[in-house]
Amino acid sequence: MKQSIEVDQYISGFSDEVASVLSEIRTLIQQAASNSEECISYGIPTFKLNGKSLVHFAAYKKHIGFYATPTGHTEFAKELSQYKQGKGSVQFPLSQPMPLNLIKRIVEFRMKEVLKTN
Repeated sequence: MKQSIEVDQYISGFSDEVASVLSEIRTLIQQAASNSEECISYGIPTFKLNGKSLVHFAAYKKHIGFYATPTGHTEFAKELSQYKQGKGSVQFPLSQPMPLNLIKRIVEFRMKEVLKTN
């Protein structure tokens, strides 16, 4: 997978602590979705497969926003219920360990979903 310079720039715009978390999430997604492409969409890091969005993520003052379209959130609703959510989004507090295994499973679910539609 080719890394996006724009995503590098996005991550570098945050404190070392937040950039480290963003990099960890980025690497996890790259590994789970190795045939996806990385870009900036809606001003935030995005991974696409066959031209379709898989997931987006972004850093905010107190949380990481994770966007797996409504289907990714619906499929994992029970596990995501402990986090603040919006339509198609979930907030992982920076004050808590990132649920990396959950993020990986959501990405893998979205991969299967996108591949089924092609």
